Amino acid sequence: KEVTYSLAKNEEWFGEKKYNLGLDFPNLPYLIDGDVKLTQFTAIMRYLGRKLDMYPKTEKDLARCEMLEQNIYDLKTLRLAWIAYNEKFEERKDKLLETLPVRLAEVAEYIGEGPYAMGDKITYVDFIIYEILDQIKLFSLSFSRPDHFSDPRITEYMKRMENLPNLKEYFESPDCNAKRYTIHDPFLIWALGRTTSGAARIEKNFMQ
Repeated sequence: KEVTYSLAKNEEWFGEKKYNLGLDFPNLPYLIDGDVKLTQFTAIMRYLGRKLDMYPKTEKDLARCEMLEQNIYDLKTLRLAWIAYNEKFEERKDKLLETLPVRLAEVAEYIGEGPYAMGDKITYVDFIIYEILDQIKLFSLSFSRPDHFSDPRITEYMKRMENLPNLKEYFESPDCNAKRYTIHDPFLIWALGRTTSGAARIEKNFMQ
């Protein structure tokens, strides 16, 4: 069951739920699956990957998958999120727009013809990659840089993810939170826009 909390009515989370769910490290997002209670996005994604048979099978593939996972996180946390919270947004934004093509080219080269990041088998990291690429695409388009997403290896990869039957159904559903959530906190300098808003939710939805 999906549970969402309103920023405008945050007392529901902070006052009623945060410390009453039996979570070791209370935070959002969280996952409760029977007697398994988890917080921290990466821990949740890896758990779902193992449970839903979307986890690398060999040590070599696992190491490469985790490397890719951390690299794509860098694009978000050390770049996209970093400037969104920075008072020198305009200055940092221009620098990020200049450097993104190199970083995106690295991701494109790694994925290649795919069809997925680790080859023929879809893994949990594909959902993380898609979410962050979607956010970067929105950022680039917001500042008139559609050329950032001209590489067919990236665009075709994103289309394959979007056209997974259950994901496609989810994105087209009125229940899709991607249609109403912002990428970052709404009070930040750059926060607005459509986002996939939770790769963990997307991954679980894919398997239902």
